[in-house]
Amino acid sequence: MLNRRLFLASTAGVYLLNAAPSDTVRLGVIGAGGRGTFVMAAFKRNPAVQVVAICDVYEPNLERGVSAAAADGSRKPTAYRRYRELLSDKDVDAVLIATPEHWHHRMVLDALAAGKDVYVEKPLCHTPEQGTELVAAEQASKQIVQCGMQRRSYDLFLEAKKVMNSGGPLGKVRMVRSWWLNNYLGAEKATKLDGQLDWEQWQGPAPKRAFDPDRFRNWRYYTDYAGGIVADQGAHVFDGIHMLMGSEGPISVTASAGKPHRPEFDTPESVAVCARYAEDYVAVFTINYAAMKYPAKRDQLNQFDGDLGRMDVGRESMNVYAQGADEKPVSSYDSAKGFGYATDLHVGNFIDCIRSRKKTTAPIALGFQATRVLQMANLSLKNGREIRWNNAMQKVEI
Repeated sequence: MLNRRLFLASTAGVYLLNAAPSDTVRLGVIGAGGRGTFVMAAFKRNPAVQVVAICDVYEPNLERGVSAAAADGSRKPTAYRRYRELLSDKDVDAVLIATPEHWHHRMVLDALAAGKDVYVEKPLCHTPEQGTELVAAEQASKQIVQCGMQRRSYDLFLEAKKVMNSGGPLGKVRMVRSWWLNNYLGAEKATKLDGQLDWEQWQGPAPKRAFDPDRFRNWRYYTDYAGGIVADQGAHVFDGIHMLMGSEGPISVTASAGKPHRPEFDTPESVAVCARYAEDYVAVFTINYAAMKYPAKRDQLNQFDGDLGRMDVGRESMNVYAQGADEKPVSSYDSAKGFGYATDLHVGNFIDCIRSRKKTTAPIALGFQATRVLQMANLSLKNGREIRWNNAMQKVEI
């Protein structure tokens, strides 16, 4: 059979896929909400992928996901309401897991046990103990895993990495400062749903609560299901910092926060995190979801402060400034296709690695390094002090 050589090209590089019709990667989607359907669309734009199954416990999401998968005339995927039934489907080669955070750990373990390759959204897991278990499971498995840290495949961050590796413009970087700004205080509390939800199955491993539409809609801000907005967005930020600094996870983390100003939420919207690294630098991340709103391309910035210069990396552009002259950059770079395309590149890397059986750009170990920073930050908030990581024991010291 003659192979079709498919090239996914971008300024970040070229992914070569040796794809014949019989080589098609058959994808199952677990979690067809907003993020799940967005990433599924990136998979569908890859000509080597066919979406063959979709699972969701919320009927409107399931219906929309099935319709979206078949909208271009593709075969209608099989609909499932229990994810283990999807994992038992022999037509499924790989799965996209885009459920709430509290389900990631169990679903990744079950998918690996079922022999499926896995693309899992961030944050990777809910606790440090879960992360350690997932790292071990990936090491013991022959499966390919990609965490949804798309900056690892993004042309902007790859270009910034070249600047960092050159060693010249910045000198020694001993501090990274990062911020993320938005505002959710004016949003209304969800009081009803538009369709049927299997509430008990949605809760899964989380503490059992009475049915609450807001917990379903805004799960990111409840500690039963997630680490709050600081974990949801901070996982991306710290992964980008780790990538550019060439470092592992931090040796200690300290955090401070204001009180939650949405009374239904139990996680704060304004948090400052300070992480200290064995590589001799400190990373400070502040997030404020009670701020004025900015255009999306300017709502997040990472500043790498060197003793010779500074590099600013945002969502879609990068600027390098010389010492004592920060009015005008000495060099700049704008992403060719913008931040949204980073997901296409990340999916392309995953598909390429399914074929080559090589590690992805964001395997579980890297996903856990980034997620662990925010888990330690939340433990710092809870305990009111610095939280350390025991690397030899692979555990947090409380």
